[in-house]
Amino acid sequence: MEMPLQGEFLPDEAPAFRQELEKEDDFHIRRAVERLREGLFDPVAVRLLTAHEQNLRRQVQQCFETLDGGGSAHLCIVGAYGQGKSHSLVYIKDFALREGFVASLINLDPREVPLGRFREVYRQLMARLELPDGQGSFAARWKSWARQQMRERQALRADPAGLLPERMPRFFRAVLAAMANGNVCLSEKEKGLKKHARFRPQEFPLLLARCLEGEAIPVSRMRHVFKYRQVSFLKDGPLGCRGVDPFMEMIHALARLFRQMGYRGWVLLFDEAESIGQANVLARGKSYRLLQRLIAPDGFEPAFVYPVFGFTDDFFERVREEDYEQVRVRGATTVPCFERNYAREWERLNICRLHDLSRQQWQVLSQKLIHLHAKAYGWQPPASRLARQMADRLDALGTQETRLKLKALVDCLDLVHQSSEIGDQNLEPRTSNPWIHSEL
Repeated sequence: MEMPLQGEFLPDEAPAFRQELEKEDDFHIRRAVERLREGLFDPVAVRLLTAHEQNLRRQVQQCFETLDGGGSAHLCIVGAYGQGKSHSLVYIKDFALREGFVASLINLDPREVPLGRFREVYRQLMARLELPDGQGSFAARWKSWARQQMRERQALRADPAGLLPERMPRFFRAVLAAMANGNVCLSEKEKGLKKHARFRPQEFPLLLARCLEGEAIPVSRMRHVFKYRQVSFLKDGPLGCRGVDPFMEMIHALARLFRQMGYRGWVLLFDEAESIGQANVLARGKSYRLLQRLIAPDGFEPAFVYPVFGFTDDFFERVREEDYEQVRVRGATTVPCFERNYAREWERLNICRLHDLSRQQWQVLSQKLIHLHAKAYGWQPPASRLARQMADRLDALGTQETRLKLKALVDCLDLVHQSSEIGDQNLEPRTSNPWIHSEL
C-alpha cells in the first residue's frame, strides 16, 4: 500500500514544515543530513524532525509563561535509552534561544560532573552558556550593557554594582562590577612604585573571566584586581566563595540579571540526570537535596530559572526504593542520609514522558527526511517507492534505538539517490522543482 506524502502529515504540519525547510540554506541542510548519517545531533535536524514537537512545545511554552508571571517551573523528560531524551533537550534549548532565553545544556556524569560537586556543575553551565541570536559571550554583553546603563543613569555612573541583583554573592558582584569598570589611572611614575607592583592590567580581563566561570582563584590575588578596577564595596565584607550556596545563589542571581538585560530568563538543561542515582548513598543524599533546590527554589523573588532534566525510569525507581530512615554515624551523633522523603516530595513533578514512535509517526518522520535529503542534494526522490523501502527497513530494525533507525533511513535514501545518479531507469523522472515533491 502506497503512503502519499501529503496524507501522512497533520493538517497544519505540511505548510509549517515546508516553511521551516525553506528558511534554511543548502549548506545547513546538507550538514544536517551528514550528521544524521553519522548518528550525531544537528540543530537544523532537531528543529525539523522532532516527532513529538507540538506536545513538547506546548508544555514548554506553558512553563515559559509561568516564569514570565513570576512563578517557578521545571520539566523532567523521562524515557528509556534511545527514545529521544537528548534530542528533546536539544530541541528545548533551540526553542528557548529563539524565544529570548539564555540557555545552557550539560551532561551530568557521576565521575566528571556529578550534581553533588556543584561548583563543577556551575562551571559547565557557564562554559556552555548561549545567548539568543548568538550575541557573543555573556561577559562582553554584560560590559557593553552595563556601560550603556551607567551613561543613561547618571546616579550610577561610578558604580555598576547598582545594576546587580542584591542577592548575588559578594564575590561575584565584585567580579561583574570590576568587569564593567575601567582600570584606575596611574602615571608612569606611579606604576614604577613598589606598592603598585600588582598593577598588571593585561591580566585583569582573563582573571575576571575565569572567576565568573567558577574557577578557583585565590581571593588574595583577586583583591588587587578589584582594587585597581575600583570596586566600591571591596571592604564591606568577606569575599570567600565556598560550598554550594554561592553557586546556587549565583545561578538565580544571573537569571534575574538576564531578565534586567532584556532576556526572559535562564534555561538549564541537564542530560543523563539519571546518573544521580548511580552514586553512593551519601552522594545521592547531597544530589537529591540540590535537585530539590533547583526544582523548588526557596525565597519569594521570581527566579526566572527553568531547569529541564533528562531521566530514565531507573532513577525514579531508585528514589522510590531509598531507605529514608537511613542514618550514618559521625562521632557520637547520627546524621540522616536524606534530608526528606523525596519519593513523596516528587510525586507531582512536571513530567513529559517519551514513548517509542508509533508507525504513523515514523511514516511522517520518513516523509520529512525524504524532503530534507532531496533539498540537501538537489534531486527528485520517488516518494512512494522510498516510503515503502523505508518502512521495510524500519520493520527489519525492530526495537533498535531511534538514532540507529535514522542512520538506516539516511542510508536508504543515499542508495536510492546514488542509483538515480547512475541512471536507474526504474526511478521517477526529475521534475521542474529540484528538491520538493508537489504533494507537500
